[in-house]
Amino acid sequence: MINKRLLIKNLLAHNDENSFYDKKRQLNLHTREGKAKFLKHICALSNSNPTNNSYIVVGVEDHDNEIVGDDFFDDSRIQNLVNAFLEHPPKIQYENIQFPNLSKDKVIGLVTIQPNASVSFFKKGIHTIPAQSVFVRIGSNTKPTEFGFKKNNQNEATVLSIENNSRNSIGDTLDGVMDFMNNRHKDMQPKYKVFKELFVVCWAGIPKKVKGQSFYSRVDIELINEQIKLFYSVLDDVQIEFDEDQFTITEYVSLGLNDKTSFYPLERVSIHFKENGYYKIDREMLFSPPEFNRKMLHHIYNSNLTLLSKMQKGFELSHRELKDLENIPATLMICYLNGFDNAKEQLIAAKPLLKAAENKMVYVAFKEVMRILRKMKYDVI
Repeated sequence: MINKRLLIKNLLAHNDENSFYDKKRQLNLHTREGKAKFLKHICALSNSNPTNNSYIVVGVEDHDNEIVGDDFFDDSRIQNLVNAFLEHPPKIQYENIQFPNLSKDKVIGLVTIQPNASVSFFKKGIHTIPAQSVFVRIGSNTKPTEFGFKKNNQNEATVLSIENNSRNSIGDTLDGVMDFMNNRHKDMQPKYKVFKELFVVCWAGIPKKVKGQSFYSRVDIELINEQIKLFYSVLDDVQIEFDEDQFTITEYVSLGLNDKTSFYPLERVSIHFKENGYYKIDREMLFSPPEFNRKMLHHIYNSNLTLLSKMQKGFELSHRELKDLENIPATLMICYLNGFDNAKEQLIAAKPLLKAAENKMVYVAFKEVMRILRKMKYDVI
């Protein structure tokens, strides 16, 4: 198995960006421009690496390779985004990799683009990229090329060498388990489970009961062998189940209006471990939006817009308004899911205001809501 943290270090140490890997400070998939840039790099890296993996490392400063981290990003359905815009799309995987020097809510993202013999191109346009566009990597630059472009092998031996030098060891695994259990989560009664005498999953969270059901909050789950963070959330609640062959995480979100005990299942993730040293991750979207009285939602929607307008104008907020501010992301999402089509646009436009709020949980709530909306969108795609 490849130790993904070591792989990232080897990629960064090998050279500057080149034709088999790219690095980004962060991904921005909130806008069409951000999606277009991401898709362009996927297209180019795929076309330049027909017989080997290629990579995008997220959470690294471009000028000096400093590992600064980014938010946990579990949108596995970005594959659906790639499929929607690219003809002959490569298979991609997004993984969250823990680094010791980062705070526990920050990770390095690793996008793995698997080999693809066919030429990828845009089957429909997005932002400033027209349909039928083809891109390749030349050194560290992503450039357009002719539609009849022919792939050639140039990086296979180099990438294979980097991957072979990133193989996991028993020492790496033991160090990872000890760090998880004794340092990062020693206050949460962390647990671990060994699957097939090979894979080690560690998890930690605060147990609680709501309406007779058991949940974990502030959950952190890692596949130690590959240094992959499988789940992390400050707000959401999960249920964990496992047997000798699989580990299952069911994620719930609290979406009640003035009610913190109404939980709705969002997604189920099952990791199946095989005897041959492989594992497979299956994801099932479970979310069904709650329905509320439209007249009441209309009042809440207008109240939210009024509160955001006061913030925009710099007015001082009352104690009650400061408390309501933390609920704005969730209530605007509920409005959006109940037919208020502009609510999502209002929420995205309010990002700078929410990010600047003195109560940091306001921006955390915004990021959690956007993550749910992204999941729903990519699931539909």
